[in-house]
Amino acid sequence: MNDEQKYLLIKAERSLNAARDLNKQNYPEFAVSRCYYSMFYLAEALLLNENLSYSSHAAVISAVGKYLVKTKKIPSKYHRYLIDAQDQRNRGDYDVNPDLNKEDADKLIVQAEEILNFTNQYLSQQI
Repeated sequence: MNDEQKYLLIKAERSLNAARDLNKQNYPEFAVSRCYYSMFYLAEALLLNENLSYSSHAAVISAVGKYLVKTKKIPSKYHRYLIDAQDQRNRGDYDVNPDLNKEDADKLIVQAEEILNFTNQYLSQQI
């Protein structure tokens, strides 16, 4: 794991902690956004392991499917989590009434924790 990947993992964990705090304070739409960014940072760290880097969110999400899921390097459910989180983040950030609740954020928090644990383990095993 290189320094950039380490920083992305730290940033992902900090974003996840912010999501937990925001959800406790009853700000689920902002918690959802932080969960998405946690997953996004982890996706970037995983792609760096393949020497891949992208400037857009759509390109990162697409590359996860193409280079990590199709090659069976990561479980496909993590790609689905990322896609769904992006959709909810877009609702939370851009819709006037995003209709997101604490349970929605709780679900994404659990999913982000799962991806964080996987990514830490996966990258620590890479040579």
